[in-house]
Amino acid sequence: MAHQQSGRLLAERAIDRDEAPKARTQRGRPARSVTVNLAESPLGWLHSRGLVSDRQFDAGERLRVDWERAQLAPQVTMKWDAAPVSGRRGGSGGTVDLSSSQIDAKRRFHSAIEAAGPGLADILWRVVCSGEGMRDAETALGWPARAGKLVLTLALDRVADYYRIT
Repeated sequence: MAHQQSGRLLAERAIDRDEAPKARTQRGRPARSVTVNLAESPLGWLHSRGLVSDRQFDAGERLRVDWERAQLAPQVTMKWDAAPVSGRRGGSGGTVDLSSSQIDAKRRFHSAIEAAGPGLADILWRVVCSGEGMRDAETALGWPARAGKLVLTLALDRVADYYRIT
């Protein structure tokens, strides 16, 4: 059950999914559980626990921003936005050319992924862009537990080099 607390969406989660149905406290909670912020990204979770450095976190956030600006996420609904209208006649008058910024973001995203190197893009995309948890990403890739964190940190270091984050 999730509840709001000071800007967070908190939920109680069993630590070991296999034990959850067996061992429960008197209040109905799993015997071994943790409270998680459902609004927090997996990368933010790793960073807040010291599992990725500030540099790696900044690189991941920069990559995610480029992914979002490039609008590379699958579109599941119709876009009903009105076309942007300039406030001035005869020119753009300071409006942003969305197509060129989108193209630049797409170029940066693909270059950063390429800089990460072969074999590292999958975990990078799954955790940073798609927002999959580490356990789910490792399972989807057929990797052993805890292998994803090591590979992700290597990928984030290379992406930080690409973005020239010190």
